[in-house]
Amino acid sequence: MQTEDYEYLYALEESFWWFEGMREITATLLDPVCPPGLNRRILDAGCGTGGNLDWLQRYAGNEQVRGIDLSVDALKFCSAREHKLLAQSSVTALPFVNNEFDLVTSFDVLPQLPGEGDDNRALREMCRVLRPGGVIFIRVAAYEWLRSGHDQALGTHQRYHLPALRQRMELAGFRILRTTYANSFLLPVVIARRLVMKRLRLADPGSDVKPLAPGLSWLDTAMKSALLAEARWLRRQDHRLPAGLSAICIAEKPNDG
Repeated sequence: MQTEDYEYLYALEESFWWFEGMREITATLLDPVCPPGLNRRILDAGCGTGGNLDWLQRYAGNEQVRGIDLSVDALKFCSAREHKLLAQSSVTALPFVNNEFDLVTSFDVLPQLPGEGDDNRALREMCRVLRPGGVIFIRVAAYEWLRSGHDQALGTHQRYHLPALRQRMELAGFRILRTTYANSFLLPVVIARRLVMKRLRLADPGSDVKPLAPGLSWLDTAMKSALLAEARWLRRQDHRLPAGLSAICIAEKPNDG
């Protein structure tokens, strides 16, 4: 990611439709296994510009939320939000002792790892620092065939099918609690858009994380409403979404792990 991308992320992630909607989906999926208000030590592995650090406090109670990121630019923006429990580190080598955290989250970080097998190493590290019985929440970009200029701009090295993500997490030592795709209602829109662009040979606009063009602010409400509808659907524990732009896996570290 370029500095400009972090600037957009910092400016948008508190109120832009995608971030607000996906946080609602995250809460719907996490609340049953991590009821808000209890004291938990939390790590956001790959915290970016820090928009989720404050939000995750709802799961920490009187404990603390820590963030790590490899990017100096990202951590500067976290500091601008007055976060202090930060470390510059790769998710493949976490600077924490074994069994330190009750909840580990990682939002769209695994796809950014450049080395072969780095995602597996990162998952093993997250398992190492998670206490037995602790919970992990992983979200990744879905479907390699959806690769676009957005991925190139953000440095996405791979996208995932949900079964492959589940398998990686099981191999890392986790017990799966729930899996689903998300951002499903907008999947047909994205496919249609990319087919039209390809047919008309239009240039790819690059990252999608940028302010909406003037006159299109109504889209923010419409697209957020689609994600909120998904969150309502997922409130039922037996419900899942069979396809989507994101793949999500929630798991725990076994007590004998």
